[in-house]
Amino acid sequence: MRKTLLTILFAVVAGLTIQAQNNTRRVPFAKGKFYIASSLSGLDLSYGKTQDWHLDLMAKAGYLFTDNWMFTGMMDYDYRREGSNAFNLGAGFRYYIEQNGLYLGMGATYVHNEDLTDDVMPTVQVGYAFFLNGTVTIEPEIYYNQSLKNSDYSGFGLRIGIGVYL
Repeated sequence: MRKTLLTILFAVVAGLTIQAQNNTRRVPFAKGKFYIASSLSGLDLSYGKTQDWHLDLMAKAGYLFTDNWMFTGMMDYDYRREGSNAFNLGAGFRYYIEQNGLYLGMGATYVHNEDLTDDVMPTVQVGYAFFLNGTVTIEPEIYYNQSLKNSDYSGFGLRIGIGVYL
């Protein structure tokens, strides 16, 4: 089952990469582009009152529905050395400023863990998409998550990711 899923994922990414080769002359944040990314946070790059060492792995996908505006969806797994681990699902928007790679983001994340039961956290981000070539980026991002149930679970941090614009 795992090999089948990895094969399907590889085929989809390879097909989208081939399509991306045909779109390299377009503006980086033009309408109609797709976005996939993964990122890493934690490792003492974030702060919250209830957080000790943790590792947060995120997968994100997006679609530029108009120039400079992207709708995003994400899921992540937050592993904590102490306390309960969390599984998160979220959606949001990004706005790219003046085609230079700087972006502002906002959204909401549904958090499921044993300590907090369930929570919805509004989030804001500021980041930069540094292009390594026509489609691949390194994306450092500063974020803030606000818990609606308990402010002790709110926090800010730094996230480092790799993105592909197709």
